[in-house]
Amino acid sequence: MKLVFFCHPSFMRSQSMPRFARMIGGAMQAKGYEVAYWAPQAWVHALFDNTRLAKWAGYVDQYLVFPLQVKARLLRHQQGTLFVFCDQALGPWVPLVKHLPHVVHAHDLLALRSALGQIPQNPTSSTGRLYQRYIRRGFRQAQHFISVSKRTQSDLVEHGQVQAQTSCVVYNGLNYPYKPVPRAKAFQKLSMAGLPATEDSMILHVGGGQWYKNTAGVIHLYARYAARHDKPLPLWMISPHPSNPEVLAALKQVPAQGCVLFYQGIDNAALEAAYSVARAFLFPSLAEGFGWPIVEAQACGCPVITTDDSPMNEIAGPLAKYLPMLKPGDDMSEWAEQGADVLEAVLQVDGSEQLAQRQSRIAWAGQFTTHKAIEGYLSIYQSVFALES
Repeated sequence: MKLVFFCHPSFMRSQSMPRFARMIGGAMQAKGYEVAYWAPQAWVHALFDNTRLAKWAGYVDQYLVFPLQVKARLLRHQQGTLFVFCDQALGPWVPLVKHLPHVVHAHDLLALRSALGQIPQNPTSSTGRLYQRYIRRGFRQAQHFISVSKRTQSDLVEHGQVQAQTSCVVYNGLNYPYKPVPRAKAFQKLSMAGLPATEDSMILHVGGGQWYKNTAGVIHLYARYAARHDKPLPLWMISPHPSNPEVLAALKQVPAQGCVLFYQGIDNAALEAAYSVARAFLFPSLAEGFGWPIVEAQACGCPVITTDDSPMNEIAGPLAKYLPMLKPGDDMSEWAEQGADVLEAVLQVDGSEQLAQRQSRIAWAGQFTTHKAIEGYLSIYQSVFALES
């Protein structure tokens, strides 16, 4: 079985998806499989790079030029090939090989759900709505899917209108071997990274600042907690510095004794250290495809407080503490007050119980390994190939 991976073009400057493709491809090569990567080249995009037309030029490369190249390659392609789409967003290319053995990796359908008007917090332009429907029209023609969570699997049916012959869930594996770092060594790592290392604990949040990370909600929750204490723990936001009006307004609600610090560009080693010494990890997302930071925090033994909705509760399991989903129109003050109650309860767990819970969290996170994910992918690849050949 030869594997051909359809990948995002490099000119899109995505990092996570190319890394995902290389991770799978490298693992399959190590197992002795022949691997090839097919992706659009920047023929037209290169002529308009750094201009207002760059995006549209990229579309020409992706959806006009590249399909012609694929059709030419397919004329010479050998039997015994499985075509793997590394992201369902590559759906427009699915019809090119729908009659051949293929698998589509599905990560999340947040962009599609937004385009369908189901996520009012993230309105989509008219062209964006057309684009997402174009993507859906492509990937819904596929017959075999691998989803990163049960939520994504169900979204494929409900919102993607997929009628798959094969639809499996394989959880992501950690892309860094997160583990607990001894306290003294953790603060040493934080100091080397230029972060405060006063050997005091903190409350932690990790996010990219996107709408679904609920950054303003995190800060409102912290403000309610801080108002109850003369010396509250500081909140570390491993997140872009705020510019959103809602986040800036939330920061004004933090009392004088509270402290909210924003950091960017933190490497895995420093993040591992922060997870290891944090007293609690706040991750009340409005939506996720998977929720990497939840597992990262648990792998380091850190208590997690997240949203009681899938996939967050699916990934965090029975060891996390949960908050209700914050919906449009909900009373932020009431939600934040309830969240502060949950945070207080987590911080008040005594030493012996803390240790027992810590070990349980580490054990739970141990199921999310790259090795297990790769074995899951390979098993499905082999099954689909045998079914379609």
